[in-house]
Amino acid sequence: MAIANLWAEALGNLGIATSVQRQFLSGIAGELPPDQCLPEVWVTHPEQQEQAREVLYHLQHVPQRRWTCGCGELVEGGFEQCWSCLAPMPV
Repeated sequence: MAIANLWAEALGNLGIATSVQRQFLSGIAGELPPDQCLPEVWVTHPEQQEQAREVLYHLQHVPQRRWTCGCGELVEGGFEQCWSCLAPMPV
């Protein structure tokens, strides 16, 4: 449920009106099939659907980096700061 709300908020920040449907159904999984209890993000205006799909694609495919900090630590993933010495990633 949390990821659906984060996606809806990210889309809303870009001016894409959304709503989160079925966000409170997780408690009845078992009474209903589990796949029918998953939250869904609905785009309010159909003309914004393609833009929303593109935004969500980029949110799900964040580039992963690998760089060596000046202190010698190897930093992997989406981190832009060294976990050891807190130095920012070089440009």
